[in-house]
Amino acid sequence: MTKTFPLYRQSLVAFGLVLALAGCQPDGTQAEATTPQKPQAVAVDAVAIHYQPVELTTRLPGRTSAYRVAEVRPQVAGIITKRLFVEGSTVKKGEVLYQIDPATYEATLDSAKASLASAQATLEKAKLQAARYQTLVKSRAISEQDYEDSRATYREALAAVMSAEASVKSAQINLDYTHIKAPISGRIGKSSVTEGALVTANQTNYLATIQQLDPLYVDLSQSSNELLKLRKQTVGSDKKLNGIRLSLDDGTKIEQEATLQFADVTVNEKTGTVNLRALLPNPDQVFLPGLYVRADLPTEYREKAMLVPQAAVVRDAKGQAHVMVINAENKVEDRVIITHQIVGSQWLVDSGLNAGEKVIVSGLQKIRPGAVVTANMVEQGQ
Repeated sequence: MTKTFPLYRQSLVAFGLVLALAGCQPDGTQAEATTPQKPQAVAVDAVAIHYQPVELTTRLPGRTSAYRVAEVRPQVAGIITKRLFVEGSTVKKGEVLYQIDPATYEATLDSAKASLASAQATLEKAKLQAARYQTLVKSRAISEQDYEDSRATYREALAAVMSAEASVKSAQINLDYTHIKAPISGRIGKSSVTEGALVTANQTNYLATIQQLDPLYVDLSQSSNELLKLRKQTVGSDKKLNGIRLSLDDGTKIEQEATLQFADVTVNEKTGTVNLRALLPNPDQVFLPGLYVRADLPTEYREKAMLVPQAAVVRDAKGQAHVMVINAENKVEDRVIITHQIVGSQWLVDSGLNAGEKVIVSGLQKIRPGAVVTANMVEQGQ
């Protein structure tokens, strides 16, 4: 008995040490809790910023107007006997539109021609007499006074012929005016008179209006500051500014591009604007005078411009523009940028970004500065 007791005691001590050592070891859950975790990367969409050429434009309101407008009026008095055009049709320059009763003017022309014939006969008689007296005065058969009188009579007869010729010409002009002709080519409107109407020369009411619709004028209004930028493009050049794109009030694009013709030399003191006039080809005469249009007028061209999608730009309480940039460590940086204007669906950036940098365009609500991200690169739209 005395020999086995120490062995039993030693076994209890050994078992106690094992339990003590087991209690000092942390379990699996505690080990995981104390191990530091790496931050999980957030998936975002981003675009790579690069330089690209951009033409800046400004949108201006405008109205179309006819290239030429002619109001048809009579130049002699009389009764309208015929109307020789269809209202709303296209007429050509010199085409007869109205016929005034020519009877009175024909009679006046015949009378003028008769007076001319009489004056020509008198001139012939005076001419022969002056020639005969010239021979007689040399032989002193007549006096110098008779010879001078014959020469004066000849000159009077010559003047009478010239006056009669002018009367014939005037009568012929008045007779021609009984055919009221189109002064220009274009689209003619409705007639204000019908057959049987009495018209007079120089009357205030016009008979019809003709408008030339190809091309059309487009009258615009632009701020004086923008006009100065426009002048910088054309300074030192005789070329007119072309490439003006137009659209109708409902947004329909006009295929033909307009060309700037001139800018007024005076600034409107009340509005600070300057009137511009552009020329729009209208070969099919689809567009009419008086249409409201919007014109995109080129104001500046940048060879190296930087564009950022609008979805990537946020503004703070002060109105400053911010974008989230992914740095070389795939971490997010908050960057303040200076924007110029919207071009299509993007912002034109003046400063704050460099070519090649990655800007986040989607997933902004899931990140903050310093966050680690995984970028899905997407195409940069226009």
